[in-house]
Amino acid sequence: MALSQDLERSILGAVADGFDDQLAFTEALTRYPSLRGQEHTAQDFLFRELKTRGYTMDRWTIDVDDIAHHPGFSPVDVDYSNAQNVVGTWRPREEKGRSLVLNGHVDVVPEGPHEMWTSPPFEPRRDGDWMYGRGVADMKAGIAANIFAVDALARLGYRPAATLYQQSVVEEECTGNGALAALLRGYNADAAIIPEPEDDKLVRANCGVIWFRVRVQGIPVHVREAGSGANAIEAAYELIRGLRGLEAEWNARKGDHRYFENLDHPINFNVGKIRGGDWASSVPAWCEFDCRIAIYPGTPAREAADEIEATVRSVSAGIPFLSNNPPEVIFNGFFAEGYVLEEGSEAEATLSRAHVASFEAPLESFVTPGYLDGRVFTIYGNTPCLVYGPVSQGIHGFDERVYLPSVQRVTGAIALFIAEWCGLEPI
Repeated sequence: MALSQDLERSILGAVADGFDDQLAFTEALTRYPSLRGQEHTAQDFLFRELKTRGYTMDRWTIDVDDIAHHPGFSPVDVDYSNAQNVVGTWRPREEKGRSLVLNGHVDVVPEGPHEMWTSPPFEPRRDGDWMYGRGVADMKAGIAANIFAVDALARLGYRPAATLYQQSVVEEECTGNGALAALLRGYNADAAIIPEPEDDKLVRANCGVIWFRVRVQGIPVHVREAGSGANAIEAAYELIRGLRGLEAEWNARKGDHRYFENLDHPINFNVGKIRGGDWASSVPAWCEFDCRIAIYPGTPAREAADEIEATVRSVSAGIPFLSNNPPEVIFNGFFAEGYVLEEGSEAEATLSRAHVASFEAPLESFVTPGYLDGRVFTIYGNTPCLVYGPVSQGIHGFDERVYLPSVQRVTGAIALFIAEWCGLEPI
């Protein structure tokens, strides 16, 4: 049942009253440099904050053996000893409403050269309506919005009348295994919200992603005899050109995929890292490069991986020394399928009403070619997952920033969603 206008106004007012505290919380969380493998201190902070608020707490280190069997698992070649998830559970006195997951990822991408930032990336700063810092938009402002949406209800003397999970997961930026581990631990609900920086819109469909590394071996000789050797770095260029051809081929198929047919370039291929050789005067004996490519929803990751491997083999067949010494393709991260949020769910209708009340404008949806943990809930949890969050700029780049008026309105929409979806009971 829709909320009364008086209750809507009270909830939005409570969000506004707590917004200064919310911004201070976001700044504190952003100061933790929660890069891959270093997320545990930020998770310690969130564990303490949620425990103080009365949540029943669970914190665990992801065990690859617990999730490697699952079709949503992405392969990893890094140490998981600090890959810790945190979940806070709120249970009502009597379960009257519908349960909810509020999910966010605490891991952030590398900050790059600090001299290219206007200010230190892990020292958040405010400038007018913007807050700057690595991870502040993607997505620590969203984690804070989840927590402070519930806090706003508490300020009015209410709490959710259904089970609610506050999830802070790792590995979103590289595998999606954090959200998968939480799902397989039993944390699922009637709906989920992930406040990623999505420009005040709802994600309707989302590409999957595959990460892979290509290793090339050459024949090293002194540069004075370069013609008798085989340059692994130059061969890598040819393989990259071949993979660009695969990217073009996949983009040409966009008309076969609902919601993607009108996007200019839904499939993006990127060479994110390359290294090779040992000496400027030696023909390089080796080269390896790390790649990321998107795949359409409905395309099995294994099927796409087979096409990647076939492309590398085809290019190699045209290079004499590689035809007998083929490159190795290693899948070392995202092996994740995309998803479509089907229209017409009651969860989306509830968010639409909450958005209109908070933004005084209708909720829009769009399609994104980036990865989102929403696929874990939608594909494997059979749960409508609403990926919906604030306006941002510079994510994965320099001077990453989030628009604070948008953050407040998104927090208000989440609080209104909780009130309607879960129902309310007095504290």
